[in-house]
Parts: sequence; structure tokens; C-alpha cells
Amino acid sequence: MKPVVAILGRPNVGKSTLFNRLTGRRSALVDPKPGVTRDRREGDAYLGRLRFTVIDTAGLEDSPTSQVETEMQQQTMRAMEIADVALLLFDARVGITPMDRHFAALVRRSPKPIILVGNKCESRAADAGLIDAYSLGLGEPIPVASEHGIGMPDLETAIDEALRQIGWAEAEYDVAAIEAKQDAGFDAETSDHDEDEDGEQDRGPLQLAIVGRPNVGKSTLVNRLLGDERVITGPEPGITRDAISVAWEWEGLEIKLIDTAGMRRKARVGDKVEKLSVGDTLEAIRFAHVVVLMVDANEMPERQDLVIARHVIDEGRAMVIAVNKWDTIDNREETLKRLYDRMEISLPQIRGVPVVTLSALTGRGIDRLMPAVAQVYEIWNRRVGTGPLNRWLHDATERHPPPIFRGRRIRIRYITQSKARPPTFAVFASQPAGVPESYVRYLANGIREVFDFPGVPIRINFRRQRNPFAPDAGS
Repeated sequence: MKPVVAILGRPNVGKSTLFNRLTGRRSALVDPKPGVTRDRREGDAYLGRLRFTVIDTAGLEDSPTSQVETEMQQQTMRAMEIADVALLLFDARVGITPMDRHFAALVRRSPKPIILVGNKCESRAADAGLIDAYSLGLGEPIPVASEHGIGMPDLETAIDEALRQIGWAEAEYDVAAIEAKQDAGFDAETSDHDEDEDGEQDRGPLQLAIVGRPNVGKSTLVNRLLGDERVITGPEPGITRDAISVAWEWEGLEIKLIDTAGMRRKARVGDKVEKLSVGDTLEAIRFAHVVVLMVDANEMPERQDLVIARHVIDEGRAMVIAVNKWDTIDNREETLKRLYDRMEISLPQIRGVPVVTLSALTGRGIDRLMPAVAQVYEIWNRRVGTGPLNRWLHDATERHPPPIFRGRRIRIRYITQSKARPPTFAVFASQPAGVPESYVRYLANGIREVFDFPGVPIRINFRRQRNPFAPDAGS
């Protein structure tokens, strides 16, 4: 377990920029407009030789004026409770504001170490603000410029001293000490099991992304699964902006659960922050293993639902469709039939995708969701032996021979599964460029039915079989 460091401060002082600097990637949304961050976001931070968990928080408000702002403040205070060390950030160019003083008084009540950090110190314009910061009573401010990486060694020293002060052992957060400990306990006999069948490193926990249109209940579902008000919810659409990932465990299975912002039609997305949010959601889909597509039972199937589903398929992710607000539907049989008919027409490439009806608000039907996720994840990872595949291929091409291309019939000679995640097959043929898309679908549907691959995208790559008698065959 690593120490936890929370970044606190009023809106627009650069908390998300510092978070991105510490984690080494642009995972938190950054925009000059205040109040972009709403939920608390956690990440693995590397600062010099230190390793810890860092939490990005919403900007503290003096007097929240809405339910969303109240919940944002509650999420921030929760981050402060679970943190071992807090960084109170202020804008050194602006100087100390009354709101900075208000929250300095608030954090001083905490028994945990508080490190005062002056951000945006890339010029002499920040000197007056740094001097004024001594009046907050939190000690000497650490001058940094998060955007440019200035002052990071001083911040590293301050965090190191704070962790030592509260009793953290150096071996728990010092990279060199951790690596030395791991090297000492390394077991060479287990090293053969570090790679999967594709020769890739073990990818760790199941990456499960919850996606859908705005206001279909994604955040409510995440809170229901976690049993905690981990992300902000509300009746108005567009509350979630960042893709928030939470470590979770379900029946012994480690899961990284990701709540995402709602995706509207591209033509309706005009606001810059919303564009950044959609980009964050697309990235979450790209790195997910399984995607739960949430749809509103009262409005399905919308065209945008199918657009999102098609994007999930294009990325090769396994998918489960969760029909939310099922408790509000009267004619359930007709509603489900309408969904299946639309999917059969628009998404034939994922025939058999699991559909789970539920109510995220009441919890009804939630118990069926994770078994469906685990099942489709197992199918997504499944591999088929080369022998059974080629016996099936012989029968399939006998029943429906490949077409003629440029006056000669295409000869399909061999098939093998090149990788899983998603199931991908290499087919060797005499003229791969001449294989029409309809015949590719015929083979994919055959593989899906015979080898039991329901609900996951199947990829088939045609390759030219080399001629062993060609002049360069032996080179």
C-alpha cells in the first residue's frame, strides 16, 4: 500500500495540471474555465524517487450554490480524510485571496501534514504572492510551475519530509527501496508465467468502462456497484466530465471500474470542455477490456446508442448492454423485442451480445450484470486450437466455396488464431485482396457459432500464402 497525497485548493489554481505532471500523463481534464474537475480522480504518481497515490479534487467553494457544488465539496473533503498528506495549492501570480485564507483555516484543523504550494511561479510576477502566503500560517510555500515542471525537486523533498514525519517507512514510497525489496524477493521459478499466450505481459485487473449517452444512469450504476457515493450524481445531464477509475474487487476478480462522461451526437458537442470529456471517454473505451453500454429503457434504441456500440466494436472490446430504468417500463416484452430487432439490423457483427435489464437507482437486476461481464470477458480471452479450426474451415469452404477473382477461384488453405483480446484469426489464401467483405462475414459468423464466441467482435486477417518454390523463398 502506497501513501496518499491529495491536491486541494480553490478553483482554477492548477490542481489538475499538477496532477497530470505527477502522474506523467494528461489524464485529468485541464481548461482555463474554473470548475472543470468535479469528481475526485486518483492516479499513480512518480516524483523523483518517490512513488505514491495522488488525488485530484474539485475546487473548494466558499458557499456552494447548488447540489452538484455541494457534492463536489463533499468529494474534496472525503479526499482530505483518506489522504496522508495534503497539498494546498494557490495561484502565486494572483496572490492570496479571501477564499485561499478561508480554506487555509479549514485545512489547519486537520492533524495531517499540509504542504503549501504556490503554482504558476515561472516568472517574477509570483514573488509578491509567495511572500503574502506566509500570512496563511502554513509555513514556507513551495514555488512550482506545474505546466513547465519547475520546482518539482523542492516539492519532492517536502513530500518526503512530510511522509517521514507521520511515520511512513522509506521502503513504502521510495522507488529505489521498493525495487531493491522486489529484487530480493524475486522467484525465478515463477518468471515463466509472467506472459500470456500471446507473449504479452499480464495486463492486471479487468478494465471495465461504463459508457452511454448523458443522463442514462452511468454514475448511479457505479455508485451502486461500489456500495459508496464515489462519484457525483444528479438529475441533470453532463455532471460527469472526467473518466474516473476506481479499483474494485468482485468475487475475487480485480477490476478497474471506469465511469465516463456521456457521449452526445458529434454535431451537438460545441463546448470545449465537453469535447475534452468525450475524448476522455473514447480513451477509456480504447483501453477497456469490457464495456458496459448503458441505455435508457424509456428512449431506446436511440441512434446515438448504436453509434457508441459501433465504436466499441471497432475498438475490439467485449460489450454488455445494460438497459437501465427497467422498473419504469410497463410493456417489457415489446421493449426488449424492439431492442433486439434494432441490434440484429444495425449490429450483426456482435450477434449474441448479453443484455441485462436493471434499475441502478433501486438496485434491482444489478446482481445479473457482473456475471454477464465475467462471462463475456472469458469469451473475449478464449483461444481455439489450430486443428479444430482447419477442420471447420475445410467444411465451411466446401459448403460455400470462395468466389472467383481475376478469372481464378480463390484458394483458402489454412487458418490459425493469431491472438485473443479480441479473438483474431489469420487466414492464408492465394489471393487475399480478392476476398469480398461478405465472405469475411460468412467465415466470422461460422467461427462465432461453431466455437461459441457470442457477443464479442471477431477479426479475420487474410494473408497471402508464400510460394515455397519462389526464388526468394529460402532467403
